[in-house]
Amino acid sequence: MENNNEQAAQNLSADSRNKIIVRTSVIGILANVLLAAAKAVIGFAANSIAVILDAVNNLSDAMSSVITILGAKLAGKAPDKEHPYGYGRVEYLSAMIVSGLVLYAGITSAVESVKKILEPETPDYSSTALVIIALAVVVKVVLGRYVKAQGEKANSGALIASGADASFDAVLSLSVLASALIFVFTGISLEAYVGVVISCFIIKAGIDMMKETLDDILGVRMDKELSRQIKSLLNEEPEVRGAYDLVLHNYGPDTNLGSVHLELPDTMTVAEVDRLTRKLERKVVDATGVFLVGVGVYSHNTGDGAAAEMQKKVREIVMAHDWALQFHGFYVEPEKKALRCDVVMSFDIDRKEGVRILTEEISAAYPGYAVLVAPDVDISD
Repeated sequence: MENNNEQAAQNLSADSRNKIIVRTSVIGILANVLLAAAKAVIGFAANSIAVILDAVNNLSDAMSSVITILGAKLAGKAPDKEHPYGYGRVEYLSAMIVSGLVLYAGITSAVESVKKILEPETPDYSSTALVIIALAVVVKVVLGRYVKAQGEKANSGALIASGADASFDAVLSLSVLASALIFVFTGISLEAYVGVVISCFIIKAGIDMMKETLDDILGVRMDKELSRQIKSLLNEEPEVRGAYDLVLHNYGPDTNLGSVHLELPDTMTVAEVDRLTRKLERKVVDATGVFLVGVGVYSHNTGDGAAAEMQKKVREIVMAHDWALQFHGFYVEPEKKALRCDVVMSFDIDRKEGVRILTEEISAAYPGYAVLVAPDVDISD
């Protein structure tokens, strides 16, 4: 699903994407400011801590939208000498600030609700207040779905986070309404307790949003479908015997730079390799939006049956270990008595130890050969 959102966003121009983010954020700001004002008036008039905190939460949402707009504007700046990869990662920072505001609002709500449990006050709800709170629930539900949908359309983490927050706000407002109705009909005041429960949900939402954004900043494993799509595109070319070591570097939504190694026949000339890699770079960016800024090559032995037998035996030696996930880049030079290969190792073994083990075992099978085992990290499927 995430990959589909990214693919759809790639069809939008940077200008269109920014317009969606700004327009949606402005709508969110206006809606939340109006809701915050209305709830603040109702909360103070009814002496309701739950309604007042609900108003504060709406105000924090408006601030979040302002930050989202600023993040989108900064992220849309053209690359320059100091930041040649652009400013796309600013959006991750704005999403982090949004999640921080959500977390702060949840903690503040919990603290104030606990205070009201310890020092209870009797609220006084009017019919008008109940109607406005009910309307606020409807507005928040609609706003949450709209903002989230626009965020997915534009592949904006900040908007998606804001949409999720609006949906939690709808639940908060509904709980406030329920506690108000219970008090009106039974005289039992539960709003402070409801505030504590809902605050826990808000805090959890803030933590989840922050974790997701931190993952984007730190870097996560490449999407499996995207990885397989790129490798499939590369392997479609008849000269390519395999595509390995695919790495993507993310510089903001829809800005991915990649590198890959291709296994090519050792009979190809530099001119042929140059022509092929340029063709593949264009092919991949047109299909996925990923720019392959680095294409390395492995040489594949051709016309030598002995080399194929050696490759098969070395593969068996390597793949006998459960921590050896993939074997590629094999090449042997019999006249120089040298062979080399790459091995993708799991995180269950120290790479230096893995290289030592494999080098000793391969050397034992082919004494007198200089063996070079290059360890690769398990970063993509």
